[in-house]
Amino acid sequence: MIGGAGVARGYLGRAELTAERFIHQPIPGNGTKRLYRTGDLARYLPDGNIELLGRMDHQAKIRGHRVELGEIEALLNEHPTLRESVVIVKETTNGDKRLVACVVPCEGQKPTPHQLRQHTQERVPDYMVPAQFVFMTEFPQTPNKKIDRKALPAPDADGVARESDFEAPATGVEAALAGLWSEPLGVQRVGRRDNFFESGGHSLLAMQLVSRVRDRFGVDLLLKNLFERPTVAALAEAIDALSWSVSAKAPVQAAEDREEVVL
Repeated sequence: MIGGAGVARGYLGRAELTAERFIHQPIPGNGTKRLYRTGDLARYLPDGNIELLGRMDHQAKIRGHRVELGEIEALLNEHPTLRESVVIVKETTNGDKRLVACVVPCEGQKPTPHQLRQHTQERVPDYMVPAQFVFMTEFPQTPNKKIDRKALPAPDADGVARESDFEAPATGVEAALAGLWSEPLGVQRVGRRDNFFESGGHSLLAMQLVSRVRDRFGVDLLLKNLFERPTVAALAEAIDALSWSVSAKAPVQAAEDREEVVL
């Protein structure tokens, strides 16, 4: 718990959560002090320092934002095709933390990642939308019959696309573009129909990718181009169009330069 002049008043519009997290602790000789339950688990060391061991709840920090994983789980469970869901945080090979939703569909239902992602995008900010989905028939349990979060599987290293959905890059530009996507997304293989944002991409990674594409292809690609054309195939078409535009202007500029020399 923490206290002091900087402690907030509570959560806006969340009376129950405020009552749970913010407490009034009687301090002998100092009246009542307002304290905040951080949810962090720590211990005192013999030398007087405090060692942080982790968290007691399921709160996480994603791209600088504190996220209550339970809120996302409750939202996913509202989808009519899902029986149960658990949201966890996984770290990619490049150190980027992303939300992964492990879900158990209702009997006879086959929801797609796109449907579930769209369901959450309509209700929560971008940083709270799961980057990847893992479909399961049941969740692993502890001896106490609780969900064993540590035993939940990680997403496929090749991304969200299933083997039957994978389509290899068809052109040199697509192949080069897929290679540029691989590192920021932390995946080993990128297909021409893969969607950057549905494969774990977000606004910060999008800016990195746009910068790398500019350097690689020498075109003035804009961030909005990626949002409008989020697949490898579609973005490759945009790059081809920009490259053709640049090459078409070059002869015209050269002719203008020659005329200036003659005059």
